[in-house]
Amino acid sequence: MIKRLEVKTSHREQFVEITSQIKAIVKAENLASGYVIIYVPHTTCGVTINENADPAVKEDMVNTFSRLVPRDKGYKHTEGNSDAHIKASLIGSSIMVLVESSTLVLGTWQGIFLAEFDGPRQRTVLIRMVHC
Repeated sequence: MIKRLEVKTSHREQFVEITSQIKAIVKAENLASGYVIIYVPHTTCGVTINENADPAVKEDMVNTFSRLVPRDKGYKHTEGNSDAHIKASLIGSSIMVLVESSTLVLGTWQGIFLAEFDGPRQRTVLIRMVHC
C-alpha cells in the first residue's frame, strides 16, 4: 500500500524536514521490520537525507545549489524554472530507509527532507512500506 503525505512549501527554494511525518506513518502501519521507499512525483523537487540538528545546513544546501545552478542562466526551457529541474535531478526523486523494531534506521543527526526548488507549492510525498 502507498501512503500519501502532503507538504506545503512556503519559499521558492527550501528544505522541509518530513522525518516525523514518515515516522508516524511507519508507526501507524505497524511496520516492524523492512524498509520504506519515499518518492516525490514531481520534476522540480526532490527528497534527501541530511543533517537535521543544525538548521544552517539547510540554508547552506539551498545557497550552494543556487551558486551551482543559478536561476537565470539563459536556459531554453520557456517556463523559467530550468534551474529547479536541474537541482531536483541532482537531489533525486526517491530514497530508501531501513526500518527495524518499528523505527527508521537513521544516523544520530540524519533527517529526511523534501527539497523544494520551484515553490511555494503543494507537494505530494508517496511512501511505500515493504515488510521483511
